[in-house]
Amino acid sequence: MKPTEIELDRCDCIVIHEEVVARVRGEMPDDGILLDLADTFKLFSDSTRLKILYALMQAEMCVCDISVLLGMSKSSVSHQLRVLKQSNLVKYRKAGRVIYYSLADDHVRTICSQGMDHVLEDYA
Repeated sequence: MKPTEIELDRCDCIVIHEEVVARVRGEMPDDGILLDLADTFKLFSDSTRLKILYALMQAEMCVCDISVLLGMSKSSVSHQLRVLKQSNLVKYRKAGRVIYYSLADDHVRTICSQGMDHVLEDYA
């Protein structure tokens, strides 16, 4: 680090802003909730799962369609869909012998869209 960066990271303040600390402490979620949130974000850290989520943002799809789209085996796609389903990020419906997958709700679409918007800021 450059010397100026070190200085910016250091706080020489000797006064505790008790009101701010108390207010923020009251707004902090429980540790269990934050752990669940961290686990959710871990799911978004896998590029294969992101590809599947982005595909499902466009259309409801079956495992065969997703595997062809991504050039992956049906087994690999099924595994990732199972992980996403267990985490309530995707849902499914059966139509005869075919199972169609889609995003669980608009929250998943929003997370993906806002994450992409943030990443694309660097490309602008």
